[in-house]
Amino acid sequence: MIPILNHDENIQNNYIAYLKALSLTSYTGGIAKNYASRLAMSTDNSVYQCLPQALLFPKSIQDVVVISELCQRSEFSTIKFSPRGGGTGTNGQSLTQGLVVDLSKHMHKILDLNINEGWVRVQTGVIKDQLNAYLLPYGYFFSPELSTSNRATLGGMISCDASGQGSMRYGKTSDHVLGLKSVLVSGEILESEPIKGEALKIACARQDNVGVIYRQVLATCTIKEAQIEKKFPQLNRFLTGYDLKHVYDPQQKEVDLSRILCGSEGSLAFICEAKLHIQKIPVYRTLINIKYDSFQSALKNAPFLVAADALSVETVDATILNLAKQDIIWQSIKHLLSSVPNKVVDALNIVEFSEDNAHVQQRKVTDLCDALDKLLVDEKEGVIGYQVCTQLSDINKIYAMRKKAVGLLGKSALSAKPIPFAEDTCVPPEHLASYIMEYRKLLDDKGLHYGMFGHVDAGVLHVRPALDLCLPEQEALMHEISDKVVALTGKYKGLMWGEHGKGFRSEYGPDYFGNELFLELRKIKTSFDPLNHINPGKICTPLNSDDKLVRVDARKRAYYDRQIPIKVRQSYTGALDCNGNGLCFNYSTTSTMCPSVKITRDRVHSPKGRAGLMREWLRQLANHHVDILQVEQELLVDKKTNIFKKLKNTLAKQRGEYDFSHEVMQAMQGCLACKACNTQCPIEVDVSTFRARFMFIYHGRYLRPPQDYLVAYVELYAPLMGMWPRFFNFFTELPVSISCTEKIQGMVDVPSLSSPPLQALLKNMHDTHFDLQKLEALSWDERARHVLIVQDPFTSYYDAQVVHDVILCIKKLGYQPILLPFKPNGKAQHIKGFLDKFAKTAQSAAYFLNALSRLNIPMLGTDPAMVLCYRDEYKSILEDKRGDFTVLMFQEWLKHNLKGLMKAPTGQQFYLFGHCTEKTAEPIFASDWTSIFEHYGAKLDEVAVGCCGMAGTFGHDVSKVQQSKAIYSLSWESALKKRTRSACLATGYSCRSQVKRIEGEVLQHPVQALLHLL
Repeated sequence: MIPILNHDENIQNNYIAYLKALSLTSYTGGIAKNYASRLAMSTDNSVYQCLPQALLFPKSIQDVVVISELCQRSEFSTIKFSPRGGGTGTNGQSLTQGLVVDLSKHMHKILDLNINEGWVRVQTGVIKDQLNAYLLPYGYFFSPELSTSNRATLGGMISCDASGQGSMRYGKTSDHVLGLKSVLVSGEILESEPIKGEALKIACARQDNVGVIYRQVLATCTIKEAQIEKKFPQLNRFLTGYDLKHVYDPQQKEVDLSRILCGSEGSLAFICEAKLHIQKIPVYRTLINIKYDSFQSALKNAPFLVAADALSVETVDATILNLAKQDIIWQSIKHLLSSVPNKVVDALNIVEFSEDNAHVQQRKVTDLCDALDKLLVDEKEGVIGYQVCTQLSDINKIYAMRKKAVGLLGKSALSAKPIPFAEDTCVPPEHLASYIMEYRKLLDDKGLHYGMFGHVDAGVLHVRPALDLCLPEQEALMHEISDKVVALTGKYKGLMWGEHGKGFRSEYGPDYFGNELFLELRKIKTSFDPLNHINPGKICTPLNSDDKLVRVDARKRAYYDRQIPIKVRQSYTGALDCNGNGLCFNYSTTSTMCPSVKITRDRVHSPKGRAGLMREWLRQLANHHVDILQVEQELLVDKKTNIFKKLKNTLAKQRGEYDFSHEVMQAMQGCLACKACNTQCPIEVDVSTFRARFMFIYHGRYLRPPQDYLVAYVELYAPLMGMWPRFFNFFTELPVSISCTEKIQGMVDVPSLSSPPLQALLKNMHDTHFDLQKLEALSWDERARHVLIVQDPFTSYYDAQVVHDVILCIKKLGYQPILLPFKPNGKAQHIKGFLDKFAKTAQSAAYFLNALSRLNIPMLGTDPAMVLCYRDEYKSILEDKRGDFTVLMFQEWLKHNLKGLMKAPTGQQFYLFGHCTEKTAEPIFASDWTSIFEHYGAKLDEVAVGCCGMAGTFGHDVSKVQQSKAIYSLSWESALKKRTRSACLATGYSCRSQVKRIEGEVLQHPVQALLHLL
């Protein structure tokens, strides 16, 4: 039995007092003080970890004003804040030991749009892709691009002055900021936009903090104009924090304080609203994906490509390409990046042309292709092939791979992981190849593996060396490499921070700016934040402050991870490998990635949040000298805890006794176990697996709720009840039974048994009955015409018509179906963490299916979640004892057994709504179904939807039913309303069950539609 974990990092008394005082004000936002929420905000996409005192979630600018005004009271002079947006920073910009002010949870509205003038006004919690999705119907977009665009907030982009692909034409975020509405730490509201003449005189004459800021900025920029012009490099990238070069225009005598806030990394004010410049989406877009024999060839060829007047030139090395080939994303792009016969593609340059004029676009593309053809013929520059993409969908797929490269770099089976710390250097593009040669030598001399990609047109390079920071000597090496990269970048007159800001690299600021200009930065910081309340230690400190700048060697996550024994780390890689890339925060409602965080907007309820909690749970257990692997093994071999001890512990829990395990459990219970994270996350953080393990161990100490047993034993009672469905349905559908089920079992909308049952539907199909001796007596040719149907409890006993129609369809296809006797699968046991029982169920089923596999007759399952359980969960629990049996989904079998000529198109249109587990685990499932329907004369289109919200029994849990329905409303509800219901098909039993519950209609399984076509 695990011990109680009562270690809870206490909140400091001054923060307790501040939060209490805040609760007595007009503040309407949220306050989170629990340990789990603080842990979820203690990391970002960097290597650092800082536990905040608490989290604030303001709902309005007025809430931010209240937060700021309160800290002006003398007793709260030591309170520190850090604004936070998407949490995608790679250098710890938003990490703090003070209060996190999260502007993304509530302040994410698009406020105003003026197409005629080309601007939009937004709250800064809006996500970049969210804004562009909103602008798309108008034909406009917000052009600064970045790899984390599906989860990065505009506030975060502004604070780091983000840019990426296409920056040579579109510039950085600051180039598109027309005005900002920010709250100063004094509580005053600063509305910044370019001002000059009389307006500037009035601003400088103000006797408030705004006036102080204007006077200081103007003084710095006029007195130090020559030094600023000399120091700031002539690059597409600016010297972020603070942008003295662009805040003042000496010709126009104009000041734009927005430019000083852009790139300030939240160290000057709380940026709450932004007025942004938008522009028309180009009419024509073309990608040319150029393949090279080496990364060096790709780099050396880059200036030639830039000279072709392209929108952008992106480079990707072999490390990234090979990682992409191992990822789910490769299925969507492999035809766009086909191999070159007898050549090894070692690097890729992605060149984009984007124009409004068709003639100009075609001329540029043709000219470059002609030049590339000549290089191919002459075998020069290392060019070994290229492919042209003109379809927007294909272009987006290539960029999706390029964007995912950030996360893919963190994927490694070794303990050393590619990490960010010196990964966004920028040098003049003409020096990039030479610079990279030296950079690579630096890393090669240390024997380090690494991946490289970047924006070669702008001279920006992303490099992530693989280090195991759990080893102190490797942590020291990280600092050594940082110092040497700083020197190397300076040698080539470049920047250490070309895209991702300073954060914990702020210690290098004085060397880059020089003492004179750095003093001016400190003066500006003082004018905004004299007591160093906001993001202290980042970029610079105010004058007369003894506070220090943050440093590269600050405490890292590895400090905590190394407290976990190596064997435990290796066993729980799903939690330990999470690198915080934040892809699980993907805002898109049609993405399958983590529906729970989409609906709660709570970082705890994300794969990243759950992985962080799991790591802390393992760390605390290790510090209690608990061998968690031994505890788990003892539970698996039936060394049960005394029931009275469990009862005692459970009663203590009900009385409010604190145990950190309860916070972990709450986070795990919010997971739908959809397994999208296992494939959508570039690191493949598998929450479902470590969730089941945690729940199993947790219930070694605490009693299970009755609902768990109702779910876990469904495969025992469903077959018995299914013999007399009308009898049991009569009683279970009584209002009193429904009420009791809800109050006692915590379950709602429990489905009725199929009536008539499957046995009745098949009573005249005697040839489908299972007879092992007859099957063994078949010749090999006869076996080739047979198919074995593997039953699952949900389809066979609650949706029997589907099984009947599968059998009938197989018959019509000219094969002989055989219905195997029902054998429990155990999926429900795994979801509820009954791992001991699941192991036995899996072992029994695997033995049975392995025996049948020797017949060499295909085995098919009807529900994707159950079929995929045989492939994934069985492999995890049984390892090499699983055997070699294979259970196919219907489309996997039929695509290889299509017979006869393709039928003429019938004009029938169908729409496929895929099960989220199936879509992520088997990404080609939709194309399989599409080709099958096309063969029989019908058209089938996949509908882009996320999770339906049912997720097995999640949607029947009384405590989760509202979340379940809210998840359904994110994408399924509107997608179904747009289409004829009878043409909509769903592969998953849980999906069909959810639609039936909410819409009152039953969707067909694709096999049922296929049956009608036949």
